[in-house]
Amino acid sequence: MREEELTRLVRRIQKHQAESQTVELKAAEKGFPRRIYDTLSSFSNQNEGGTIIFGVSEKDGCAVNGVYDLEDAQKKAMEACDQMEPKVRVVFTSAVIDGRPVLSAEIPPVEYYDRPVFYKGAGRLKGSYVRVGDADEPMSEYEIYTFEAFRRRVHDELRLVPEARMDLFDQERLAEYLRSVKRERKNLAALSDSEILELMGVTVNGVPTLAAVLSFSRYPQACFPQLCITAVSLPGTEMGDTDMDGARFLDNMRITGAIPEMLDDAMDFVRRNMRTKTIVSADGKRMDKDEYPVIAVREAILNALIHRDYSMLTESTPVSIEMYRDRLTIISKGGLFGGGSVELLGTGRPETRNPVLANIMELLRIFENRYSGIPTIRKELQKANLPEPVFDISRGTFRITFYNSADIPQDEIDKSDIHKAVIRYCSVPRTRAELTSFTGKSRYYTMSHIVQPLVEEGLILLTMPDVPKSPSQKYIAAR
Repeated sequence: MREEELTRLVRRIQKHQAESQTVELKAAEKGFPRRIYDTLSSFSNQNEGGTIIFGVSEKDGCAVNGVYDLEDAQKKAMEACDQMEPKVRVVFTSAVIDGRPVLSAEIPPVEYYDRPVFYKGAGRLKGSYVRVGDADEPMSEYEIYTFEAFRRRVHDELRLVPEARMDLFDQERLAEYLRSVKRERKNLAALSDSEILELMGVTVNGVPTLAAVLSFSRYPQACFPQLCITAVSLPGTEMGDTDMDGARFLDNMRITGAIPEMLDDAMDFVRRNMRTKTIVSADGKRMDKDEYPVIAVREAILNALIHRDYSMLTESTPVSIEMYRDRLTIISKGGLFGGGSVELLGTGRPETRNPVLANIMELLRIFENRYSGIPTIRKELQKANLPEPVFDISRGTFRITFYNSADIPQDEIDKSDIHKAVIRYCSVPRTRAELTSFTGKSRYYTMSHIVQPLVEEGLILLTMPDVPKSPSQKYIAAR
């Protein structure tokens, strides 16, 4: 960055009195900070990278206290970067602010294939960090594993399940699958059934794989009790809210079986707990409208079941469906396989975490396997005049949320405290233009003095955190 950009960045930090997801302050008036390894790791491991600013003290109200010696500080920062694996390459900028020298070190993101970046002195398990808000937190064993699994091309769906009995598989579905393989994969048509099962990843040396158990077993939960779906319908907008009778759940169900059965039962649960409106058209015709488009819901549940992480580190975590008064959220373990960012969902051809499982579901005509799920979800919500889905991918967990109403009447919101009013208004995703219209102030004032402080406090979230300046960016209240 240029000197003037560094100055503007420092002034913005001073105005909001806070660090952020991509900015870390380090006091350096009396010497170089004791350690910066955690921040070097966390910034390198996120798609946005980050910037360390030396000479500004968070403890002193973000005052500029200066750097003791610019040349020595750069030297020691480079030495710290050389202690990282892989080594971190930084870009330095210095400026004089309030009469004192300030130094910035821009940390670029490292390619997903080379993550996690870690401090060699602590080792991979203890020296890998992730940025959470304005803090550097140790990566979990699972978060580290996801990088290694991608690098080593580990497909956990292919791990063997010797305790599974193929004679307890759904033989009709298995026969249907074999017929489909012979019909759709003509080069395999002349092979025996056992040879097809081996080549398609259903078995390895005659032993069923996890993909086979999830697809054909009559009860996969005999081997994997938590590879199921937990579904709840709640009376309020937060977990723990109760109805007039004190009930915390309107409906609560554990959904088991193979993926086809779980998909059907999950859809039944959602239909049973959805509200339905009756709309009368201008010509007097009555039409029922579901709270959420069922096609979109089906795609979201199916994606959660097929694309979730099935490693041993996550097999104790079910897929979750949570139906609140204002939204439907589907949660599964596993971020975007191979990295990527939220804004690219549905626009590219990302790596597939479970290709064998996806292939089985395609041949059973349950799953298209054509990267059409996210575009279909967006299209169905748009047709229903509902907000776009909100994707949240953090710390190895994937959430997709549908909102059941595009608008809260503005006259229902008390604007005496504009910050609280904006938080309530952002109960569904809002654009910059909508927020400006709501506050009745200029766009600059709305975004700089109202929205951005709420973002930095974690009260408002970006729907596209990887590209904060995107013209398609929206803002939603944290839950």
